[in-house]
Amino acid sequence: MTHAAHALANEALWEKDRAHAVHPWTNFGPFEERGSLIFTRGEGCYLWDADGRRYFDAIGGMWCTNIGLGRREMADAIAEQALRLGYSNFFVDTGNDAAALLAAKLAELAPGDLNRVHFTTGGSTAVDTAIRMVAYYHHVRGHPEKTHVVSREASYHGSTYLTISVGKRYGDRIEEFRYKEDGIHHLSSPNLYRRPAGMDEDAFCDLLVAEFEDLIARVGADRIGGFIAEPIQASGGIVIPPAGYLKRMWEVCRRHDILFIADEVVTAFGRIGHWFASEAEFGIVPDMITTAKGLTSGYVPLGAVIFSDRIWATMAEGGHRWFSTGFTYSGHPVSCRAGLKNIEIMEREGLLARATDVGRYFEERLATLAELPLVGNVRGRKLMACVESVANRETKEPLPDEVGESKRISDACEAMGLMVRPMGHLNVMSPPLVITRDEVDFVVETLGQAIRQVTDELVREGVRIG
Repeated sequence: MTHAAHALANEALWEKDRAHAVHPWTNFGPFEERGSLIFTRGEGCYLWDADGRRYFDAIGGMWCTNIGLGRREMADAIAEQALRLGYSNFFVDTGNDAAALLAAKLAELAPGDLNRVHFTTGGSTAVDTAIRMVAYYHHVRGHPEKTHVVSREASYHGSTYLTISVGKRYGDRIEEFRYKEDGIHHLSSPNLYRRPAGMDEDAFCDLLVAEFEDLIARVGADRIGGFIAEPIQASGGIVIPPAGYLKRMWEVCRRHDILFIADEVVTAFGRIGHWFASEAEFGIVPDMITTAKGLTSGYVPLGAVIFSDRIWATMAEGGHRWFSTGFTYSGHPVSCRAGLKNIEIMEREGLLARATDVGRYFEERLATLAELPLVGNVRGRKLMACVESVANRETKEPLPDEVGESKRISDACEAMGLMVRPMGHLNVMSPPLVITRDEVDFVVETLGQAIRQVTDELVREGVRIG
């Protein structure tokens, strides 16, 4: 194919996408005008677009391409499973070998007595199921009124009707949709950078815990059934909580008979160097863990709720009840085989230790961007990080939304062969665990160059910075 013919074919592909595909979180005006960047190949940490241009994917797909793209042994495992058993019914009393093996492996890796696994199709359906399980569990124990759920501001827990209502990430609530309001409560985000002026970390933690206690006193412990928290708020801005915060919130839950759901859709499977972050990083054993993304490194969809033997025993007591929730693709044998192969690769290649080592280097290198005039805060833990832009570093005042500096920074990065994710006033990164130190240098140097370029453009346009 000639270069001209190749370009025409790519333009036709771009137009088919623009004319027919509805993308999640579509921004209609820009999409109608510019369409999408179409990728056709991936290998390791890199993506190639339809025109053959290469990009380093510092986003890791959607927090998920942990072992990297283009793994032959993963493709072979998926293909072999599809040929041998491409699907089987997982409802009621039928199962398959891949799902049984993966469930046992997840129970082995999960903390404490979290030995029961309910497979779902992804993170949203895992969280949806966990929240329903909260009500089921309390009802069985004779507390049918304990259905309320407590979440936090700036949280993201999925995009089903229930989970988008439980989450409350900035910008997700739009007037065209309605959301479930009754029985859902939101506490403050544990964002240290945005804590009250003059307040130290310990006092901020005290304030957050007191807020939870006050909510329980106001609503009633007899009505609140569950508390859900990402150990590190991901899409809400890489929010790392104050020291001791999660442990203290977990203790509040214990005192008031409230189930603690750790939403580890992002933080599990090596993102910050552990199979699961709850106990290893924050010292808690939750009642449930929701997970997806890195479970298969994004090769095929799969999610799971991993929950305690105590919850199982309560729900199953008497043997006469039905747990009437699940999905056609629950326990899908191809997805579960991918999960097993993904874990095998991570264990064999020592990717948790690698994520810790290279992740710490990533933190150190990113910290060098903190002195740039447009940068208000650089934060993260190992291989999840963000750079927050501000108009004034002293007051932490953000730029007006219409400036769109984070998108301009990501566009500048893209032109230099780097993918970062713009969200509000943030540029977020979650690269694959196979990233090297040299690649970390490329990411940080390119991002820094893009920030400087956009800063110069904004100053020339009369935007006040500093």
